[in-house]
Amino acid sequence: MEAAAVVPTGNTNITVSSSRIEELLDSFIDSQDVKQSSKGLYRRTLERYISWVEEKGYLLSDITRGQILEYKEDLLRSGKSSLTVGSYITAVRRFYEWTEANKYYPNVAKGIKTPKRKQQFRKQPLLPSQATALLSYYQDRALRDYAIVNLLLRTGLRTIEAIRANVEDITYKGSQRVLLVYGKGRDERDNFVVLTDKAYQPIAAYLKTREANGSDPLFTSTSNNSNGERLSTRTISYIAKEGLKAIGLDERAYTAHSLRHTTAVNILRAGGSLETAQFTLRHANPATTQIYTATLNEERRLQNSGEALLDSLY
Repeated sequence: MEAAAVVPTGNTNITVSSSRIEELLDSFIDSQDVKQSSKGLYRRTLERYISWVEEKGYLLSDITRGQILEYKEDLLRSGKSSLTVGSYITAVRRFYEWTEANKYYPNVAKGIKTPKRKQQFRKQPLLPSQATALLSYYQDRALRDYAIVNLLLRTGLRTIEAIRANVEDITYKGSQRVLLVYGKGRDERDNFVVLTDKAYQPIAAYLKTREANGSDPLFTSTSNNSNGERLSTRTISYIAKEGLKAIGLDERAYTAHSLRHTTAVNILRAGGSLETAQFTLRHANPATTQIYTATLNEERRLQNSGEALLDSLY
């Protein structure tokens, strides 16, 4: 890397060789109290930022707020999604917060906003009739695959949460059967989904086909190379995509994650409150759940259009 670095010496910042940049980046990454996956993301996005600084002929020690805004605009023009650009800018902001706190560089990224995300989700939910068709497709196939898809549709589990589940995670809270869940970004089972009879019965039927101890994965592979091992998210994605294609939902907008969206939207369709949908999907922020109302609002808009009412008048 060719950009110049600054090293603190007392109260004076001294510009030094670019050989310190990698060391500076390492120090920042090591100081972050986040998961290894997040550290890897920070490293990749900041290496991209430093490469951009070099390509522009700028010095890292002399970067201005205006140049960071220029970087943000370049990312947006490159066709990256607002979500991706947001993660890049967040990494840059955190980096400069750290450099200022440690007297390397001033925080020239302070207050720079991430791009606004469109209030919609990228994966399409299924209508109740489509969800029924999907379940019917799997009823004639492997018990495991039916149990997985049925579970995702009825609980809103993420694929990563489904593969991390163990047999012993099926338990009771009072009289209610539940599945304990490793929540998103969590290291322990600190949440749960309710297993109604319709959600549980296919799992029970599947478990009868294999010898399973409590600590065993709830869903296991049947392939020759990994027989009996924990499934991967890729396998669940493949299973879901196969069924979606079979019922005519072959667009890119329909994936395994569509099943989670389906859970949320159909809770609202069935008369459930936004709070009920939030608790079911385990969203920390109700604003995240609010996005799902856009689908229902659009349906109502199309079914009861003001434009159509005018046709009866003139």
